[in-house]
Amino acid sequence: MSDVPETRYAKSGDVHIAYQVLGEGPLDLVLVPGFVSHLEYQWQEARSARFLRRLASFSRLIRFDKRGTGLSDRMSAIPTLEQRMDDVRAVMDAVGSERASLFGISEGGPMSLLFAATYPERTTALVIYGSYARRAWAPDHPFGRTDDESKRMLERMEREWGGPMGIDAWAPSVADDEGFKQWWANYLRLAASPGAALAVQRMNMEIDVRHVLPAIRVPTLVLHRTHERITRVEGARYLAEHIPGARLVELPGVDHVPVVGDTALLLDEIEDFLTSVRPDVTHDRVLATVLFVDIVRSTERAVELGDRRWVQLLQQFHATARRQITRFRGREIDTAGDGIFASFDGPARAISCATRIRDAMRTEGLETRAGLHTGECEIAGDKLAGIAVHLGARVAATAQPGEVWVSNTVKDLVAGSGLGFESRGAHALKGVPGEWPLFAVVGG
Repeated sequence: MSDVPETRYAKSGDVHIAYQVLGEGPLDLVLVPGFVSHLEYQWQEARSARFLRRLASFSRLIRFDKRGTGLSDRMSAIPTLEQRMDDVRAVMDAVGSERASLFGISEGGPMSLLFAATYPERTTALVIYGSYARRAWAPDHPFGRTDDESKRMLERMEREWGGPMGIDAWAPSVADDEGFKQWWANYLRLAASPGAALAVQRMNMEIDVRHVLPAIRVPTLVLHRTHERITRVEGARYLAEHIPGARLVELPGVDHVPVVGDTALLLDEIEDFLTSVRPDVTHDRVLATVLFVDIVRSTERAVELGDRRWVQLLQQFHATARRQITRFRGREIDTAGDGIFASFDGPARAISCATRIRDAMRTEGLETRAGLHTGECEIAGDKLAGIAVHLGARVAATAQPGEVWVSNTVKDLVAGSGLGFESRGAHALKGVPGEWPLFAVVGG
């Protein structure tokens, strides 16, 4: 196969991300793979190769293996959605792509959704196939996978990994095709070890990006085969209902794997959508994590310490906060006496920043409190405004001394980070309707 592209590597932090580029079409298309992938072995199956070449016929197709899978660096810890977003940005930067459409398949969907909301200036359009906003069942999400279903799935994975695991559910139309079965078994085995595969699936069960959906402002196409057996079509319908302006196309078929079944119909929908999109170059809203940190009992401490010592400590607080904000790739938005306001493009980094500020100032005898919220913010010059900012400030004002409190949205978005949380109950936040579940960061 002379037209198989060369595998190259982009550096994302300390991690090497394998990627390939194929095609010279007028638009950049980043394919965000599902559960696991292997860039080179995908070319060994004729149906898979045809699928990829068709995408590359109308785009510059940019593919990569997520960290921990395929040809990318193996990891000791499971990556978060935030780290996966960093990997996409690193690959785009490596190939000189300023803006691209994202094609998120299955488990690649939630990360693509988060990327589009966080980086609208780098996202032309969004195609989501066979995916969801939340994987697990919940009272307000009755079409998710129950704990018992997840347990059985994980047990099957551990028992059958190395063979054509789950082909009867993932690709039932070719479950009796011996050639495809052998390729599928090899593909999974090369893409991830059993332990890595199980860890990725466990992390996927924690994902919940439902709060992000209203903040997605790029053209979005949601595709789903109505009778497939891995992700229920209700998840796709939920996405289309909650993403502004999204279009849902339900396709006939039972296969979750996109490269089998009626691929022509699926690919036609993708090509028609992407080639008709007109990029919006104006972006006045963005998904961001806002962080507010202030000093506890500042007035009393100023009286105790005297003006000179207090001013010194206040200067030290601001200097420490700014160092940590820079370290964790945040942006200082404003200061107000004994407090500081910053924004981040990832909630896990924002939490780490808040805990480092708290710990550093505690050694100086100052107690701080912090609050974080992730939501859609209005861009006003170099400032941020809107209800998300107001919410973050209210969370901080409610937090107890020495604690970092977060909204439920933040907690849901840091699945796989290893951060722990303790419930602090539901709170009425001044000026915000309803009650809000808040959580204190444990450790971190």
